[in-house]
Amino acid sequence: MNNGLADKVALVTGGGRGIGAAVALRLAEDGADVAFTFQQNRRRADEVVDQIKTAGRRAIAIQADSADPAAVAAAVDRASGELGRLDILVNNAGAFLLGPIEQLSLAEFEQTVAVNVRAPFVASQAVVRHMPAGGRIINIGSNVAERAVFPGFSLYAMSKTALTGLTKALGRELGGRAITVNLVNPGPTDTELNPADGPNAAAINGFTALGHYASPADVAATVAFLAGPGGSYITGATVNVDGGFTI
Repeated sequence: MNNGLADKVALVTGGGRGIGAAVALRLAEDGADVAFTFQQNRRRADEVVDQIKTAGRRAIAIQADSADPAAVAAAVDRASGELGRLDILVNNAGAFLLGPIEQLSLAEFEQTVAVNVRAPFVASQAVVRHMPAGGRIINIGSNVAERAVFPGFSLYAMSKTALTGLTKALGRELGGRAITVNLVNPGPTDTELNPADGPNAAAINGFTALGHYASPADVAATVAFLAGPGGSYITGATVNVDGGFTI
């Protein structure tokens, strides 16, 4: 176990599955107590809680809809209140709505922007009231913000591109408080939404330099680095964990 995050407390949004769950567990393995939000699946959230506790850390699962700004802010306040502080925020929860632009509804636009843009802003706004010097805010974006090779990604790519501006400007704003803000852009990652053995996997692999999907643990490792001592002088940066998809 790496104890680089000993005595730290983290909040991971959308931590009940996939990349979010891998991040929550890796931060716990590195010594942090972890709160995370989930939307619906209580059973799976409880499984993540059990894994974090097995790693010897405290864990809280908070049911919250990231499309609801009040719920997002309340989750931040609850995590800080129950765990005593907040040192790390990982804005991971995301809406993944695809389709031809002429077929996307205004409701789908509003849902995507609410979860992928407004929620990270609201969570960051709420967390800085609790976060001490040395804090970390890490946003989870997407490789399609830099390279959209398939049709139907206009809405999703637009929403994830907004995180670049948030990351850079917030990194500048919070630098004087010794709080870093960075963006991690995963590429094709083996999750339920985009399995490595799915029908489009061969084509997607062909766009990477390494020729295969990442595991959620690969993304979590980068997040853990940025959250730990090694990330103390990195801010406003974008790190592509995409196997060379964007080169």
